Amino acid sequence: MSADDKRNEQVEEQVEVEEAAANAEQQAAEEQVDAGEGTELDALKAQLQEYQDQALRAQAEMQNVRRRAELDVEKAHKFALEKFVKELLPVADSLEKAVESTEGSEESGELVASIRQGVEMTLSLFLGSLKKFNVEQLNPVGEPFDPQQHEAMSMVPAPDAEPNSVVAVVQKGYLLNGRVVRPAMVVVAKAESAPKIDEQA
Repeated sequence: MSADDKRNEQVEEQVEVEEAAANAEQQAAEEQVDAGEGTELDALKAQLQEYQDQALRAQAEMQNVRRRAELDVEKAHKFALEKFVKELLPVADSLEKAVESTEGSEESGELVASIRQGVEMTLSLFLGSLKKFNVEQLNPVGEPFDPQQHEAMSMVPAPDAEPNSVVAVVQKGYLLNGRVVRPAMVVVAKAESAPKIDEQA
């Protein structure tokens, strides 16, 4: 074999090696592109899912905000009169005191009876007007003491009453739409202490 033939054979072998290397590189590049496209597609799918979750959360949050706003408006409508009612309660107290002051009066004249009747009618009319606006009076004599609606002024021994029940009302309380505007000031029955047992040795 001549030197030229050897050179040609070596050149052909080198060309084959280079072609094989080029093919391998191209195949690797194609695989990498396929893998890159798959990874990019997965990333886009994950991003889409995240945006959908965010949209759902935003929608739920908007519903919560709307519900809270509706509740706030409803409360504002229901309790807008609270301050006004508080201002009127001393009037009811004064009328009640006027009625109470004529009770047991030694003067049984027509003037006292007339005044009492007029004050009672005014008080009844006033309380009726309050009731139209869902204002209820709390007069809890005989009821169990409720710290949510009553304010205890004192505790007294009352053998005939249940322990921790209201035995007297110093000042009546009032509710507006079921919410306490002013608690009733009450006297509560004290629980009797348990009888002492004589210890004998």
